[in-house]
Amino acid sequence: MSDALTRLRSRLEDVHGLDAVTLLLGWDQMTFMPPAGTLLRARHLGLLQRLGHEKLIEPETGRLLEELRPVEDSLDPDSDDAALIRQARRRYEKAVQVPPELTAEMIWAATESMPIWVEAKASSNFEHFLPALERNLELRLRYIECFEPHEEPYDILLDDFEPEMVTAEVRRIFDEIKPELMSLIEEQRGREVDDSFLTGDYAVERQVALSREIVDLLGTRPGAWRVDPTEHPFAAGAGIDDIRITTHYYPDNLDSFFATVHEYGHGLYEHQIPRAIESLPIGTGASLGLHESQSRLWENLVGRGLPFWRFFYPRLRERFPEQLGDIELGRFHAAVNKVQPSLIRVHADEVTYGLHVILRFELEQEMVNGRLDLRDLPQAWNAKMKEYLGIEVPDDARGVLQDMHWASGSIGYFSTYLLGTVMSVQIWERAAEDIGELDELIERGEFGPLREWLGENVHAHGHKFSPQETLRRATGSTIDAKPYLAYLKRKFSAPVAA
Repeated sequence: MSDALTRLRSRLEDVHGLDAVTLLLGWDQMTFMPPAGTLLRARHLGLLQRLGHEKLIEPETGRLLEELRPVEDSLDPDSDDAALIRQARRRYEKAVQVPPELTAEMIWAATESMPIWVEAKASSNFEHFLPALERNLELRLRYIECFEPHEEPYDILLDDFEPEMVTAEVRRIFDEIKPELMSLIEEQRGREVDDSFLTGDYAVERQVALSREIVDLLGTRPGAWRVDPTEHPFAAGAGIDDIRITTHYYPDNLDSFFATVHEYGHGLYEHQIPRAIESLPIGTGASLGLHESQSRLWENLVGRGLPFWRFFYPRLRERFPEQLGDIELGRFHAAVNKVQPSLIRVHADEVTYGLHVILRFELEQEMVNGRLDLRDLPQAWNAKMKEYLGIEVPDDARGVLQDMHWASGSIGYFSTYLLGTVMSVQIWERAAEDIGELDELIERGEFGPLREWLGENVHAHGHKFSPQETLRRATGSTIDAKPYLAYLKRKFSAPVAA
């Protein structure tokens, strides 16, 4: 290894370490931090963000990258070292255009916004949240101005979450999907599926035990995971042996189960990153879209599939015999796959979910391009909910305030949920083809072959390649909505079988 490469690796390990500590402080804020600690936590997070940014953009980083150009050309493009130089150069060239003070200010504002959002949601008061949202958006617009003009300003924000994806391509994919989803929803109207038993007295302490049980059953290394409660489920952690997922427990339903399985997919991605690259910026998921492909695969392709429930439903009935003892498997499986437009994205079924994401993606275009006054955001939200899902939004808590992303400053994020859902079907179908008898394995509670296939074909690459190149290596194709739409039509154009 050249001396320049050794020094670059050392610098990047420091940057990655600061990123990991930032994630841990964010996890702590959302789980156990006393609410009064928000201002101090904002200061700490801003400091870490500034230090990491300054370390990355120091002239020495650029000098080392220039020195390594001939070395990079001599390396196998698939090697860890070539990938590290390639990805470091891309990240450096973007970061060097942004003042460190601005990156610190953005995370400071986001940290301060989070408890304001929690209060606003609890009281269903968008006006209380509006100043924080205005500040977050203003900072993102200043961030966009740091760069040369793009075809669309939103491209710059999107690239932070889904590298090398552009707004026009997302719009093209969503324009292909939207009419098909609306047609499927219309086709499902009038179909009677009894899901009344999914609402009732589901004791939280039993749900907590259930969350831990399912994570253990799906598969982890002992001592490396934890599951905690939070307002909005998410996954975080400091590395492959420090995986922290969260869920939200409702005493009157089992939505926490699917949230836990979803976050397990995120955690597994980071858990199976190769140890050789875990301390480097390439030792993480390739994008949020690919991360969502993993969480949506486990939540939907596994967790809402009949083979899974043939295996797991007896265990669930043992946990909740009063609620489910008289409910046969077929009724339960039909209920958890019921297509019904609803208010909350994280509770949405597989068909309506995509429209929740498209709605947010479209609103973000309006926000970033200055075509929507933020004071009118609730009305714009409600109008799209009525148009796409036929639902009247009763209050802001179940409307524009339901997600934490705009509070956390994550403008540009939402499209990755549907991009990942699309990719999840492509990955699932290739995994099923390569593994063979995947449904039979899952029905026996054997999840190891799927975990191992994902580890070898997706997780092993970390962030060595672009998201679409990672997908191509796993499936033979870049993103394609057709398998996803075909899957939905197969599953939901016919009655759910027992």
